[in-house]
Amino acid sequence: MPAYSFEALDAQGQTRRGLLEADTAKSARGQLRAQALIPLEVKPVEAGGGAGTTTFSRWGRRVFNDTRLTVWTRQLAGLVSSGLQLERALTALAEESDREEERHLVAALRAEVNAGSTFAGALSHFPREFSDIYIAVVGAGEQSGDLGLVLERLADDLESRQALRARLTGAALYPAIVTVVALAIVVFLVTYVVPQVANVFAGTKRALPFLTVAMLGLSAFVRHWGWLFLLVVVGAVVVLRLMLRNEGFRERFDASFLGLPVLGRLARGYNSAQFGNTLAMLTSAGVPILRALQAAAQTLNNRAMRADALDALVLVREGAPLASALAQKKRFPGLLSMFARLGEQTGQLPLMLQRAANQLGNEVQRRAMQLATVLEPLLIVGMGLVVMLIVLAVLLPIIQLNQLVR
Repeated sequence: MPAYSFEALDAQGQTRRGLLEADTAKSARGQLRAQALIPLEVKPVEAGGGAGTTTFSRWGRRVFNDTRLTVWTRQLAGLVSSGLQLERALTALAEESDREEERHLVAALRAEVNAGSTFAGALSHFPREFSDIYIAVVGAGEQSGDLGLVLERLADDLESRQALRARLTGAALYPAIVTVVALAIVVFLVTYVVPQVANVFAGTKRALPFLTVAMLGLSAFVRHWGWLFLLVVVGAVVVLRLMLRNEGFRERFDASFLGLPVLGRLARGYNSAQFGNTLAMLTSAGVPILRALQAAAQTLNNRAMRADALDALVLVREGAPLASALAQKKRFPGLLSMFARLGEQTGQLPLMLQRAANQLGNEVQRRAMQLATVLEPLLIVGMGLVVMLIVLAVLLPIIQLNQLVR
């Protein structure tokens, strides 16, 4: 039965909005009048973009952010696992939501399911809200007849991804704040404090210390050409972003990034953990290995590793074991291929891939925290040295003048 969003007036003249199910818009208006409401607007909730419908534009703001999608998936998994029919579970989630956009989205999903579509098919109408991996896992759960368990695993996967990103972001946040503050302080000292020193000693006709002369030169450069330097940096960033849109250049750039001593290793571990986690989830849900490899490869942000994953897919399609295909791609850690080999030998491939992904994720977190722990004192010491040089550049002429007076 189609869903309709409505706007109506009650007996007190207050505007009420909501959702209801009816065969036609005329029937929906009849339901509103039966509730002593005066219908002002009744629109069908659909996934398409036709006139007169409540739509979810491809270019609009997402209804579900990452955190909200995880919570919603967990709620749906709990309702379905308790034996509630999917249609009723969606109805309950739509009624409980306190956000109008979310109610409309869930109502549209329910309308598609009521019209005979599979849940995965209904999700596919909203590509901005649900990724291909999300849809593939739900489809596998429907085919296996254990949708509740699959949704629970999907929620676990979403939570683990968010936890890993949050820890990495937290590890990088403090060094980033210290760097920005340090740069702001140094720019202020160089552009304001140092020129004041030049004005004070301009009439002494005494040779200034070398450090003071160098600092005055740096100050003059920043004040006169700093805007040009900043413009060049911004232009370089814009050009780089435009060049990264080219797939060939992006792949070469990502391959070079993986070669960096510390950051490259972190990027390789992070992408491998995401790849193994997705592959484990899809294979445990019953997705065929070739389709699972294709979907897992698309989760890799690093284009060089994505190309390696797609090459491994070709090898598996030609009959090679997964472990052997991954072992030939040196950008993937050997731990991943080793656990894949154990999984193939024991018949527990999803479990072993999940263990490999967990170990890789823990290793990335440990290295990121170690890097942040080392960077914090280094940044503070570096900032202190720069400030000390500026202070010395200011004090040396004063000390020199005091010695002349004596």
